[in-house]
Amino acid sequence: MFWFEDEVKSLEKKKFPDPLKKKIVFYGSSSVRLWGDIAASFPGHNILNLGFGGSTLAACAWYFERVVVPYHPQSLIIYAGDNDLGDGRHPEEVLLFLVALMEKASLSLKDVNVSFLSVKPSIARWDIIDRIRYTNQIIQKEIHARSQWHYIDVFTPMLDANGYPRKELFQDDGLHLSVKGYQVWQEVIGQNSHIIF
Repeated sequence: MFWFEDEVKSLEKKKFPDPLKKKIVFYGSSSVRLWGDIAASFPGHNILNLGFGGSTLAACAWYFERVVVPYHPQSLIIYAGDNDLGDGRHPEEVLLFLVALMEKASLSLKDVNVSFLSVKPSIARWDIIDRIRYTNQIIQKEIHARSQWHYIDVFTPMLDANGYPRKELFQDDGLHLSVKGYQVWQEVIGQNSHIIF
């Protein structure tokens, strides 16, 4: 995990816009990190972006105590798992990484609502779409067994009428989100605002 150290150290130095308002943390991979106007997407809320590029769910679990816990968030939104699968991990391994993160959260952030965004479908990783679907399925089942955790489906609204990823939601690499892609996420998260905000 040492290759994440420089970015993790920079995350440790961040500050909330308003230390007195409800603290909301977005944590995860580059899909979080590259959401440059995330605070503007949810005006009136006190948001800190703790995404780090290329991170896996394994890395998110590994760095959880260093990156997330010191900020004492009152609401946490996580997106990760995409890169684990892209690296060849099996869905069951991804679930184990999530469970490890869940256990850490239950010890350090006992009363905090945690929302997990489903692994997105992408053009670049369409060859592993069955693994992505199955990963979402077993993660959703695990989350439903935990009262403080909530599963948010960003997978379905990113598909077109034929069941394929909507091209306009992605950058040219077919992996990272475009402005329109983040607008879809903003809308879906907004529909769950009663849980998050």
